[in-house]
Formats: sequence, C-alpha cells, structure tokens
Amino acid sequence: MTNAVGPDPKRTAWTRNLPTPLRVFLRTETASAVVLLAAAVTALLWANLHQSSYEAVWSTQVSITIGDHGLALELRHWVNAGLMSLFFFVIGLEARREFDMGELRERRRLTLPVVAGLAGMALPVLIYLALNGGTGTAIGWGAAMSTDTAFALGVLALAGSRFPSRLRAFILTVTVVDDVVALLVITTAYSGHLSVPALLVAVGIFGVILAVRAAGVRFGPLYFGLGVAVWVALVHSGVEPVIVGLAMGLLTYAYPASRGDLERASDLFRLFREQPTPELAREADLGMRAAISPNERLAALWHPWTSFVIVPLFALCNAGIVISMDFLAGAVTSPVTLGIVLGYVAGKPVGIVGGSALLTWLSRGRIRPPVGWAAVAGAGTLSGIGFTVSLLIATLAFTGPRLEEAKFGILSAALLAAVLTALVSRLAALLPARALVGTAETLVDLAVDVDPERDHIRGPVAAPVTLVEYGDFECPYCGMAEPVVRELLADFGDLRYVWRHLPLTDVHPNAALAAEASEAAGAQGRFWQMYELLFAHQDELRPPHLLGYAERLGLDVERFLADLREHTGAGRVAEDVDSADLSGVSGTPTFFVNGRRHHGAFDIEALSAAVRAARVRAEMAP
Repeated sequence: MTNAVGPDPKRTAWTRNLPTPLRVFLRTETASAVVLLAAAVTALLWANLHQSSYEAVWSTQVSITIGDHGLALELRHWVNAGLMSLFFFVIGLEARREFDMGELRERRRLTLPVVAGLAGMALPVLIYLALNGGTGTAIGWGAAMSTDTAFALGVLALAGSRFPSRLRAFILTVTVVDDVVALLVITTAYSGHLSVPALLVAVGIFGVILAVRAAGVRFGPLYFGLGVAVWVALVHSGVEPVIVGLAMGLLTYAYPASRGDLERASDLFRLFREQPTPELAREADLGMRAAISPNERLAALWHPWTSFVIVPLFALCNAGIVISMDFLAGAVTSPVTLGIVLGYVAGKPVGIVGGSALLTWLSRGRIRPPVGWAAVAGAGTLSGIGFTVSLLIATLAFTGPRLEEAKFGILSAALLAAVLTALVSRLAALLPARALVGTAETLVDLAVDVDPERDHIRGPVAAPVTLVEYGDFECPYCGMAEPVVRELLADFGDLRYVWRHLPLTDVHPNAALAAEASEAAGAQGRFWQMYELLFAHQDELRPPHLLGYAERLGLDVERFLADLREHTGAGRVAEDVDSADLSGVSGTPTFFVNGRRHHGAFDIEALSAAVRAARVRAEMAP
C-alpha cells in the first residue's frame, strides 16, 4: 500500500528520551567520569598537602568478627578487594547483557572485539617488558594493559562527539573483554601464597551457587550470602577475590520484558487500583519485578553505587602520590613510567587497530568492525586511558617508589590519551563518512520483512532507508512520536515509513477496535486519513467516534460498520502482533531502521541521526 497522504511539515516535533539499559549505562559512566576525576585530583592534593594523614587513614586496620572468626584487613585492602568486587560484578552484568541482548548475541560478532581487545592488551605488555625485561620491575607488566571504561566513555562524550554513536557500544564491548582478561590476570599472576584447602572451599561454595541457579531459585539474598562466602574463602586462599564479582555477574541472565509478563503486571496493578490492599500491592510489585530480568534489576541497583561511590573511593585511596621536582626527574626516565605511558599511548591504539585490520584481512572482509576505520582509531586512543584496574594491579605488583612511578605513568598516560583522542576526532571529521560509519553488515532485528503489497507505506516504495514503527493508536507516546515521523518524512525524501499494529489491550481498551477501524478505512483507500484522525483524537476512540470519523472521510459508512462488526481487519492486526512478538517487541512505540531496532530516544534528532547513518551504510553496500 503506497502513500496516499503526504507528510505535513508544519506539525511540531516531539522531544523525549526513553531510557534503555545501554543508554543508561553510558550516561552513568559518562557522568561518573567527572566524579572519578575529582576523586583522583582530591587524592593528589591530599597526599601532597598532608601525606602522613593520607597514609594513616588508608592503612587503618578494619576487622569484622563473628564469634571466634573474623577478618582483619587494611582499609585500602577492603576497598581494593572488597568494594571493587562489586565493580567487577557490574562489569559481569554488562558483559552478560551484551551476550544475551546486545551486539554479541550473534556469536560471530564476538570474534572481532575479542581479537581487538587481546591485541590491545598484548602489545602494551610487550612494550612494557621491552623496557623492563630482566629486571625486578618486569612484574608490573599487568599495569600497562587495561582500559578504564568510565574515563574512556567520559572522554568520548567530551572530545569525541564527531564519532558515530555505534562507537560507544564497540568500545564498551572491547573494554568488557579487556576487564575480563585483566581480572583473570589479577587472579593468576598477582595472587599471594596459595592455600589449597581454602581454595577448595571456595570452589565447593561456587558449585552450590551453580546448583541453586540450575534449580531456578531467584532469591537474591541467598546468592548474596553465598557470594560473600566465596569471597571470604578466596581471601583466605590467597587468590585475589574480586574474581567472584565478575563470575556472579556473568551468571545473571538478561532478557527483554515479554509482552505476556507486561500484561500480567498490568492485570495485577489493575486489581490493586480497584482494591488497594497490602496483599495486592505486594503481588503487583512482584509482578512488575518479574517482568524485568534479574540482570537489569541488579544493574539498575548497583551501577550508580559503583560508578559514583566505589570507583571514586578506590581512586581516592590509590591515586595519591607525592609530586616533587626530584620525583618528576626520576619518574620521567623510569622504565616503569615509560613502559606504562608508551604501552597505553602507543601500544593500545596500534594493537586495537592492527588486530581489527588483521582479522578483517584474514576473514576477507567477512568480519569487520561495526564502525569505520577512523572511528576504530578513536577507539584505540580512548582505550589508552587506563586507571581503575591499572592502579589495582600496580598496588598488587609494587610498593614504595616503584608504586609511585607506576601511578604517575598511569595518570600521565590517561591525560595524553585523552588529548590524542581529541586530535583524532578533529581529523576524522575531515574524512568521508565511510571512514567513520564503516561498511559492516547491520544486525537485523526485524523478524518479518516489509512487504509493499501488504504493509502500510508512506514515502517511496524503493527508498534506501525504511523506518518501521510498531504502534498503538491509543498509546500517548505513539501520539507524541507521530509528528516526529511527519517531520522525518518532510526532511528525508528517500525515506519510507511503515506502520504496523501493536494494540496493547491490557492498558488501552479501545486500541484494538481503533486498529480494525483503520483497516476498514484502508479497505476503502483511506488508511492514512483515518490514521491521522485517530491520532488527532486519541481520547475519543469508542465506536460512535469511529463512525463519525468514517462519515467525515466520506467512507461508505454501512460497509465500514459491517467490517467493524465482523472484525474483518482483526486478522491483519493479529499478523502484525505476531510479527512484533517474533521481533521481540513488547511496548509501543518501537522503531526499526533498515531492520535494526532503534534503541534510546525517538526525538527528531535521534531518529534523523539513525536514518542518516542507515542511508550512508545503504549507499556503501555492494
């Protein structure tokens, strides 16, 4: 069905941002970079103004005792080994979410981030060892390889606005690989004297966790208690215990909310609305919680704490170094400092770009980065910003002056990498769009392809970019998005727009009949005119109103009424609903751009950027 009514460019566009797991993650990391920077600066000032108090505070012994058993550690150790376990738990949650719902759900896409991440870690280590091999400082090789996600995304937001939005997801994927490998390195290369009995106890408790998970138990406090038990056992075993945080995060499922779960939650809330009792309130709360995956619930709970409290606290207790002229004179020529700085500033970008290029060449282009090579170079320079894990490894590898030199190298490398990223961003803006966007095949999320003989289409049928919306005529957000679609059609002459029905009858009682009314009007060649009237009168969708709209459009009212009574359009609406289920759509409005699900804001700016990027990729496709 082709365009019957042209877009009206005079309508005002609507601006709204909808949160998604990835968008919330990126926003939190970006904002926390500022807090992290402030904590690092505070640590430097504190250490230089009153070093004795700085060391006295963080070396304070803190013990937790239960009966005859207890654990006593320095305050700095409680932060580094205890609180940082929660940081790695959040990293594990995000890694699992990428596996279950993100780019890595198509497993072949895992290959390039793994290769890029490993190459971006191996080359800095080789550079460090080239300067420190054969000496006592070689033990610090692990401090030169890990990227700080919060700082990297914060710098990207400030200095990398010219890069495509997909670069953020690419960096996040690479840094997840980076963090996983770095944590394995910490566990194997930087653990203390090994106590086999305590290690066997930790393994046994973790086996209990796996058994409980396999049994389908979803009681959070039980997993928390077992996780703490594993952590204590690992502390006594001599193995760095932060590994348990990552493992627990990787075990936590992520999945999109199903429409069935959302409908059950709506029913429970409706019951509570009609009879607000404590029992129904509890059932409604449990129903809404059950609709969201444990991964997303836990990430929403812990990610702000790790980003705004735990990681800045880690920086505060580890970044303090006393800077003097004598110290600077020794540090700038120290193999430790130079190995870390050169490893990050040179090794990271060359390793990531080189690893990606080598894999692309070996696969003959079948495996390519999701962005252009200029953007990959930007990812490489951003990955040269190491802080959190690097400082953690430095504190495990060194003490005394060597530790101070390592910290100075980590801080210097982060500053240089940020400046280099800004330069690459400016140069990339001068290059063709292909250099930024890339030519990688787009992951297709739309289960049922657009059929010009069946679907309702506005715009050129053979347009290079297709925007599909699953919507509900009674949904207020769809009504707010409708003028955005009109503006898009006015701005892009090579865009086709497809409307598909997804009436959410559990919350919008008139939506299904309105959808059938639009199909009845479509049978008389007036679908888009009825579409506009329904959105213009979203609070008036009862049968008398629908008949009035049919009369206003000059339809055969008797035929229109007969189609409604016989539910002639119900089959067509059901087909759209089935295709929504197959595509994993659970709410409205949901947009797909050239088959790829659009996450995040659907204001005119965000959708225009998505359309432009899809058009560039379509033009470069063979």
